[in-house]
Amino acid sequence: MKIRTKIWISDDHEQVIFGNGRVRILETIQRLGSMNKAAQELKMSYRALWGRIKSTEDRLGRKILVTHAGGGRHGGSSLTPDGKNLLKAYKQLRNEV
Repeated sequence: MKIRTKIWISDDHEQVIFGNGRVRILETIQRLGSMNKAAQELKMSYRALWGRIKSTEDRLGRKILVTHAGGGRHGGSSLTPDGKNLLKAYKQLRNEV
């Protein structure tokens, strides 16, 4: 037998700020360097992926992702220091639980 649980962080209005889905999104963007490629790999629309990132940023009042226009070698996306810290802190919380 296994005990299983899900952990997520929500605001005072029960709106999701961060959880396992956001972790998968950020890790995939970090690995691929592209929101578009991450959306494709995760079988999500770009709009849905961007919406989740934007809602997290809005609820936190901080940027977790920075995008660079240009496509190809010049464009892409990467986590901000706040984004990296959030990812690390959430993983630590999840492991402790």
